[in-house]
Amino acid sequence: MRHILKSQQFDRPCLDKLFQRASEHRKSFAKPRQHRSRGYFLQDRILVNLFWEPSTRTRLSFALAGLHLGMKVETTENAEEFSSTVKGGSLEDEIRVVSSYHPDVIVIRHKTEGAAERAAAVSQVPIINAGDGAGEHPTQGLLDLCTILWEKGYLDGWRVVIGGDLVKGRAVHSLVRLLAKCCENPSFIFVSPPSLRLNEDTKAYLRKQRVHFIETESTREALPAADVVYWTRVQLERYPEGERQRYEDLARQYAIGLEELELMPGDAVLMHPLPRNEEVSPDVDADHRAAYFRQAQNGMYVRMALLEWVLEE
Repeated sequence: MRHILKSQQFDRPCLDKLFQRASEHRKSFAKPRQHRSRGYFLQDRILVNLFWEPSTRTRLSFALAGLHLGMKVETTENAEEFSSTVKGGSLEDEIRVVSSYHPDVIVIRHKTEGAAERAAAVSQVPIINAGDGAGEHPTQGLLDLCTILWEKGYLDGWRVVIGGDLVKGRAVHSLVRLLAKCCENPSFIFVSPPSLRLNEDTKAYLRKQRVHFIETESTREALPAADVVYWTRVQLERYPEGERQRYEDLARQYAIGLEELELMPGDAVLMHPLPRNEEVSPDVDADHRAAYFRQAQNGMYVRMALLEWVLEE
């Protein structure tokens, strides 16, 4: 079975094929509906979304990706409250049962790091990790990398500035590892207060891959050097309730507005995995460098390609 559990399981040749297929899907939506190409080998296959955490973009983009490919889709939006686990059942038991109903693929989002790997260990069908706590979000990393390719036109030598909550931001972990493994000569500037710095596991991975990075608390010093600026929100739901106000206050100090935009090169790309709070001002939405809504749209095309890859016979 082809599970999608971590971003670094992919290599460059595989990415080239996935992104080419995603590009074909994107182009097909410029045509009238009756002339669009569809993945007919997925006709009537069944996709199950099991989401233990709230989601809009990931859940719907997977569902619509499946529907556009002719699949049937069944979704549990809030399994934290409505699945059998609320009665004390385990994740493993839930996956054993659901996979025994003969779906073709299960997409899982869970609040616990490592949950997707636990699910894959007992599932009868492929598992796709749609986010496991503060761990990874591999399909987000893939769509982010594809977006950078489509925005910049090339895959190598990027100077990437990543700011915000870098310790709990699973999208950051996946993108950084993917860039480090599959792109030539990337470099990173990580912008955050000390309490939100990138986790040691990911920094160790960068050192192993011999990828240059620096850490700073200064947004203004980092932005002028950027080819890509990737900003994130503080993951308040992953912190103890009594500490959330402190982290909210920190987030306001690390925000992108019109003044910060002026510091960025004219051909830079500004990205955000969404949803955003106050860390990226709506004032910058109209700027040509603001790519986050295009980024979200690209997620469906990439996930269409990923579903085909997972279920390819």
